[in-house]
Amino acid sequence: MSTRKPVIGVVMDPITAITPYKDSTLAMMLEIQRRGWELRYMTLEDLFLDNGTACARHQGIEVRDDNEDWFTLRESAEGPLTAMDCLLMRKDPPFDMEYIYATYLLERAESAGVRVVNRPASLRDVSEKVYTAWFPECCPPTVIARDPARLRHFIHEQGHAVLKPLDGMGGRDIFVVRDGDPNTSVILEHLTGSGARFALAQRYLPEISKGDRRILLVNGEASGPALARIPRAGESRGNIAAGGSVQGSELSERDHWLIERIGPVMRDKGLMFVGLDVIGDYVTEINVTSPTCIRELDSLYGSNIAGQLMDAIAAEAGWTP
Repeated sequence: MSTRKPVIGVVMDPITAITPYKDSTLAMMLEIQRRGWELRYMTLEDLFLDNGTACARHQGIEVRDDNEDWFTLRESAEGPLTAMDCLLMRKDPPFDMEYIYATYLLERAESAGVRVVNRPASLRDVSEKVYTAWFPECCPPTVIARDPARLRHFIHEQGHAVLKPLDGMGGRDIFVVRDGDPNTSVILEHLTGSGARFALAQRYLPEISKGDRRILLVNGEASGPALARIPRAGESRGNIAAGGSVQGSELSERDHWLIERIGPVMRDKGLMFVGLDVIGDYVTEINVTSPTCIRELDSLYGSNIAGQLMDAIAAEAGWTP
C-alpha cells in the first residue's frame, strides 16, 4: 500500500454559500483534513479542457466546523487534474447540460488515472428520478410522460398522486393531486410545458406523514440508520429544504431488502455515495449527484459517515489508512 498522503480535490458549489452545520460536503472535507490528506477546492468555473487534458484552477483550503467561520483559502495552482489522486464531484443539481459537460471533463480525468467519486459516466446514466424504473419491484406505481392526458389518466387510476419534474431538487415543483382536482390541468401544463417536457407521476403514499426516509449507501451498503424527514403541518413534502423536521429511523426488514437489490448495482456502477429516498415500503428516488444528510445522521447517532466513505475510497485505491 502507498504511504504517500493522497491529494483529494473537491468540485462543489461556492463554499461561501453553504450552510455549514448541515452541509455533507463540508463533513467530507473535514474528514479529509482530519486524516492529513491534502485538500484542494474548486468549482465548475475552475474546470477546463486543454487539448483533451482535463485541467483546473484549484486552491488549498483549511476547513473548520464553525457556522460563522468555516474555511480559509490558501495558495492557488493551475494544471492537469492528474495532480489529484481522487476527485469528489459534489456539485448540487440542477442536473442540466452544464452539469453533463462537467462529467465529460471529469471522465477525461478518470481516463488519465484519477479516481472520481461518483463515477462521471454513471452520474449521467443514473437519473435520480428515472432510474427507479430499473427496480420496479422496489417502487410505487410510476408513470413518466410528456402527454398530459396520459398523466391525467394515471391520476384517475390511482385516485391520489404526486407529480414532479425530472430535474428538481429540495422539494421544488412537487404537487399532490387527487382525481378531479380542478387544478390538475394547470399543474400538468406547468410541469410538462404543455407537452414539451417529461414529468413524473407516482402513486401518493400516505406513509409520508411518518417521513420521507433517507438511507445513505457507502459503496452499496447502508451507512447506518435512516433519517426520517417529517413534513411540517399542512405540508406534503418532507424535504429539509421545504421545512421538514428530522428524526432517526432504524432500518426495517423491507429496507434491507431494498438495499440488497439496489446497493450492488450502485457499487458496480462506481456510485460510492448514494441516497435512497424511501416512503413506507417503496423507494421513490435514487440520489447520486450530491446526496446529503451526513451531518444530521452523525449528530443523531454519533456516526462518522464521511469517514466510512473515505475508508471505502482508501481501500479501493490501496492507500494507507
